[in-house]
Parts: sequence; structure tokens; C-alpha cells
Amino acid sequence: MATVTETGFDLEAEIRDLAARRDITDAVQRYMRGLDRLDADLQRTAFHADATIDCGLMKGSVDEFVTFAQDLLADMDATHHLLGQVRIELDGETAQGECYFQAWHRTAGEDGGVRDLFIAGRYIDDYACRDGEWRISARTLVTDWVKDDPGSLDFFAANPSAPRGARGGADLSQTRTSSPQAKI
Repeated sequence: MATVTETGFDLEAEIRDLAARRDITDAVQRYMRGLDRLDADLQRTAFHADATIDCGLMKGSVDEFVTFAQDLLADMDATHHLLGQVRIELDGETAQGECYFQAWHRTAGEDGGVRDLFIAGRYIDDYACRDGEWRISARTLVTDWVKDDPGSLDFFAANPSAPRGARGGADLSQTRTSSPQAKI
């Protein structure tokens, strides 16, 4: 059997690397879920308390940003944020990353109808592990493209019993008490 010195492979270092990537990815995912479910507390857990965020529309502290984002999104009927590829470069207890995203926002049009606003871009992040927790320590949102189209609620009108996403603690993922399959 080969040893670490013979192969240059350090299993403990590989496990630490994988665990760091897992924890960083989880922080990024908590951020996205906090946006879509309008869960400020969950969104805040993605960041260290002294993190700075620049989203283009505002620049500030975690608390300032979370309040801004939650207020902005609360004025929309629904949102859906989707992560794409995530690239993380680790350096000890710090890391840098780039996360691609696409975000859909159901907004109200000036004519009273609905609009579908799509924004795609990247989060350019710094991460730090403090007290054993990886979180975002700085974030800049880079916008790559935006598209604003007329929307439609026809599907929901035609399928009123179809499960539909909700916010503010009312989503099925937050209210279910058993497996969705158990109800079938």
C-alpha cells in the first residue's frame, strides 16, 4: 500500500478541502433560498457579521443589504434564483469564488399586468472560515444581462390545485410535516 510520502496524496487535506467547498456552497445556497422564501434570517446566515456587499443598487453591511434585498423582493409577487457553476479557490482559512446565477422576478407592469424580469450574472465572493464556519466575507454582484418581458398567470388560472411556490414561511418546503409522497 502506498503512503502519503510515496504518492504525495494527503487524504486528510483532501477531506478538509472537500468539507470547505461543501460548507461554502451551502452558504451560497442559504443565501439564494433566503431570497426566494423572503427569509431574512436565513439569508443573513450566508454572511459573516462584518461582510460587505455591493449589488450595484446599494453597497453596505450585511444588515443594510439584507434589509434592502428583502424589502425590494417583498414588493414582487414571486422570485426564483438559480445557481449555475460555482468556482472556489481555497487558500487556508480564506477562499475566493465566482458563482453564476439567473434570477426571475414577477413584477407588476405599468398597465396593471404582470412582467417577467430576468437578471443573470455572477457573484464575485470572498469567503472566510471563522470559528469553524465558512461564510461570505465580501460579495460583489456583477450583472451580465437583463431581460424584461410581459408575463402570464394563465397556467395558475388553468391549474388552481397545482402546488405553487410561496413566501414568508408559507412554502410547502417550510410547512410540510411529512413526505409529499405520503399524501398520495
